[in-house]
Amino acid sequence: MSLDAYDVVVIGAGAAGMMCAIEAGRRGRRVLIADHAREPGEKIRISGGGRCNFTNLRTEPAAFLSANPRFCISALSRYGPRDFIAMVERHDITWHEKTLGQLFCDDSARNIVEMLRTEMRDAGVKLRLEASAEDIERSEQGFTLSVGGAAIACQSLVIATGGKSIPKMGATGFGYEIARRFGLNIVETRPALVPLTFEAGLLQRLAPLAGVSLDVAVRCGKARFEEAMLFTHRGLSGPAILQISSCWREGEAIEVDMAPRRNVFEILKQAKSERGRQAAQTVLAEMLPRRLAQLLADTNGVTGALAETPDATLHKLGEAANAWKVKPVGSEGYRTAEVTLGGVDTRDLDSRTMVARQVPGLYFIGEVVDVTGWLGGYNFQWAWASGWCAGQVV
Repeated sequence: MSLDAYDVVVIGAGAAGMMCAIEAGRRGRRVLIADHAREPGEKIRISGGGRCNFTNLRTEPAAFLSANPRFCISALSRYGPRDFIAMVERHDITWHEKTLGQLFCDDSARNIVEMLRTEMRDAGVKLRLEASAEDIERSEQGFTLSVGGAAIACQSLVIATGGKSIPKMGATGFGYEIARRFGLNIVETRPALVPLTFEAGLLQRLAPLAGVSLDVAVRCGKARFEEAMLFTHRGLSGPAILQISSCWREGEAIEVDMAPRRNVFEILKQAKSERGRQAAQTVLAEMLPRRLAQLLADTNGVTGALAETPDATLHKLGEAANAWKVKPVGSEGYRTAEVTLGGVDTRDLDSRTMVARQVPGLYFIGEVVDVTGWLGGYNFQWAWASGWCAGQVV
């Protein structure tokens, strides 16, 4: 059987895969990028509410989780947010900074996908869609495989298949299977940037709060995030909870400060002396959503006027608002997780090139690697950076 020959085959036409293909193509390499999906960049298209939070100006290694926190330093220092912004601006895509360094397209995430497709065409990259990769084997010259039924040979093989998050979009553990087949280790994977869930009894007690959102500071261990939180019919969601979910483990509690930088007990105590006829929940509702204020008061047995409420009771109410300790029972899983924590063990990869140390010519980039960013454009920046690095050498 005759083989179609390429210098580079990239499996996975997501953010990292397309960036790698572009860079390799620019170097004059013959590049094929393949994906089993109907269109490239599906996670790009749905990200950021359809406007793609494509990077974060505050990108730094501290914003990434990994068994080896230093692994990401090389890639992120060599290809940073400003490098990707330069590409975006070359294509006349307008953007804006939302909060905390997060950059979004003014118009549509499709602009980013089309930009990458254009860059691939200009670099001579061949794109094959609805084509699964199978039968991957080592050869004297590199690798052989089947792509959509066609026999392919290549010198360099890049795995950019992502993680397990959002399986309805076709996400699988394929990249981890390839890594194991070639002797690489996998750091345990789990859903990350995902809503947390409660047991039935707690859900019933919190049912009146479904749909209530507020700004909070949430802690788990040494990790702390201050953003919005949303009560749901399953538990908690919102940016603050998605962030802390990457640090949380089953059996652990999280602590939620629902009035950051305000001492609720002291405010209640002062109100008691100045306007003692008011109810505690009335004062509490000046700091928190009314439904939440009412539930906290009811739960802590606070009734009647402030003047009639013992300081000890007000202190208990303040603790409930400033340091609510709650133990989730789980998460909503890969179904709604934005990314996958864990992945190909970075000890088995070269941090400058992303090549497998013991398998010359085999590269792993993007989400499939054990590098996971915070919410807010960090994971896209890792995709661009790791793809760019591999693209310089494949």
